[in-house]
Amino acid sequence: MHLPRGIVLFAHGSRDARWREPVEAVAQRIRQLEPGVLVCCAYLEAATPDLATALTELAGQGAQAVDVLPIFLGVGKHLREDLPVLMTQLQQANPGLQLRLRPAVGETPELVDALARLALKN
Repeated sequence: MHLPRGIVLFAHGSRDARWREPVEAVAQRIRQLEPGVLVCCAYLEAATPDLATALTELAGQGAQAVDVLPIFLGVGKHLREDLPVLMTQLQQANPGLQLRLRPAVGETPELVDALARLALKN
């Protein structure tokens, strides 16, 4: 049995509104590729919504299982220390949601390959 699925694209955040555009473009592409998946963006700081708000939004749309995908190239203190603590707190606050923290996109072979191919393009 598949639970209604949600995805949160979790990024660092910035006060510059244009900084959000690539993250939101990924969300839009997910919606195009798989219209049944609930997706939203969330930000660690300097932008809204935060992760708790995004989870509440997805749960309100019917998601019962939510993947949190960090849109970070590198894994620093935020991902090693802050995000796991935040995920534990959010799981305790939302026991009806099945939360899964995915690896940062920068650690995936697919993204490394895509970036290498972009670098090699003429």
